[in-house]
Amino acid sequence: QFVGLENYEWIIGDSKFQTAVFFTIFYTVVASVVKFAIGLYLALLLNHHLPFKAIIRAIVLIPFIVPTVLSAIAFWWIFDPQFSIVSWSLRQLGLLTGNIDFLGDTWNARYSVIFANVWRGVPFIAITLLAGLQTVPPSLYEAATLDGATRWQMFVKITYPLLTPIIAVVMTFSVLFTFTDFQLIKVLTNGGPAGATELMATMSYNTAILGGRIGEGAAISTAMVPFLLAAILVSWFGLQRRKWQQGADND
Repeated sequence: QFVGLENYEWIIGDSKFQTAVFFTIFYTVVASVVKFAIGLYLALLLNHHLPFKAIIRAIVLIPFIVPTVLSAIAFWWIFDPQFSIVSWSLRQLGLLTGNIDFLGDTWNARYSVIFANVWRGVPFIAITLLAGLQTVPPSLYEAATLDGATRWQMFVKITYPLLTPIIAVVMTFSVLFTFTDFQLIKVLTNGGPAGATELMATMSYNTAILGGRIGEGAAISTAMVPFLLAAILVSWFGLQRRKWQQGADND
């Protein structure tokens, strides 16, 4: 039976869907910003001549190599309300008298899943930006040093402009991967408590597959497209404004 836009009318007026949209955007923005900040710092750090740099790079890649489900299970134990190593350590230090309810409290659960996503996503950004940093000609830094430029000035005037195309691509992928995250949330909280950590992706699965409401679940999935398209367009227009990439002057 053809119902037209009835499914979309239902999800727009559904408070659970509104909560899922809010948390999906919040989850994506906060996790992506934190991942970029930490990833850029690690890339700049690894770009210098450090002892055991190859080993450090391998260690940085471990969170990205480990399957998402295994990472989620590990964090599920770390955030366990009774056996959490975090709560135990804080109790031993005398900073807490009881356990932290990581996944049972609304905002604790939200920040916990964001932390897990950041831990898993930082290596991808760090290694990709590191590869971009190694393409920057050292002669530019040598010339800037002779001119008396500080490290911050070299970063702003040399490193960041040359990394802009890579940053745009990396952040686009980061936003897309974070926005459509499914496995981490499904294993850690399954959208709980009371739908507080429900993403649009998990809500679509729970509604269509587990709830048997295929039309409504498909509508939720389709509603994700405008957000993903917006992220891609922001990146694309950002790259188009970098005229120096096309051999023109960047005014």
